[in-house]
Amino acid sequence: MRKTKAKKRLLLPDPKFNDQLVTRFVNNLMKDGKKSTAFKIFYDALDIVEQRKEDEEKTSLETWKDALTNVMPHVEVRSRRVGGANFQIPVPIRPDRKISMAMKWLIKYSSARNEKSMAQKLASEILAAAKEEGSAVKKKVDTHRMAEANKAFSHFKF
Repeated sequence: MRKTKAKKRLLLPDPKFNDQLVTRFVNNLMKDGKKSTAFKIFYDALDIVEQRKEDEEKTSLETWKDALTNVMPHVEVRSRRVGGANFQIPVPIRPDRKISMAMKWLIKYSSARNEKSMAQKLASEILAAAKEEGSAVKKKVDTHRMAEANKAFSHFKF
């Protein structure tokens, strides 16, 4: 590579929980640069999670972190051309990419749900993911299943 690798920018922790992971999630949730709206959606979703959760000793933030952990994939498949044929090669995922994929899947599948507001959709997906069910967890399972099915091609590493 000719250019130098871009430096990782430091994220400021969010105002309510003082957590950088929350800010990272809100940045993914944000549309058209409307960060305050994204923060409002996220905080409202956590309030709904607080009301609806079954596990009383956990906070809504801990429930959200559990949901994120349950959605995180460990392996993915990458296409590689070997001798005129394309193979799907299972590759382990870097830790920061795991987190970003989990966040994007949570947001994507929560917006596809059938509820009134985005906060309600996000809260439902968080609660479902915390119980290891829902569309985002299904996506993770499908990704792992695809990697397992193509394990025979893992010797074609990059």
